Amino acid sequence: MRRKPNRAFTLIELLLVLMILSILAIVVVPKYFGRVEDSRIKAARGEVSNIKTAISTFEVDTGRLPTSDEGLRALVERPGDLQGWKSSYIDKVPVDPWGHEYVYRCPGTNGKDFDLLSCGPDGHEGGGDDVEP
Repeated sequence: MRRKPNRAFTLIELLLVLMILSILAIVVVPKYFGRVEDSRIKAARGEVSNIKTAISTFEVDTGRLPTSDEGLRALVERPGDLQGWKSSYIDKVPVDPWGHEYVYRCPGTNGKDFDLLSCGPDGHEGGGDDVEP
């Protein structure tokens, strides 16, 4: 009687394949997540630019900027009986790609009319990861 030859992988072959896959994961995964973070930053910059346009339109219509207390909600709902407010300047109060509200201050710092920024991935202002226009 003849024996059938074994057609299974050896332990060494399996370990070699796992090692190759691990090396690929070490190289590819950080690059992928870096791109995801880059695209979130670009999306936040684009949204900040759109919000700034809405704020400028609000200012042209009403003759003033939203106050810090009114915040970006003033672009969605008429603050009190403000004259000149036309309609919603944006659909809803936006959140950044990390799920945090944008920071809006009026008057702004360093002589600017207003500050508008995303606090970035950590959700806290400062720390070097904030997204400004």
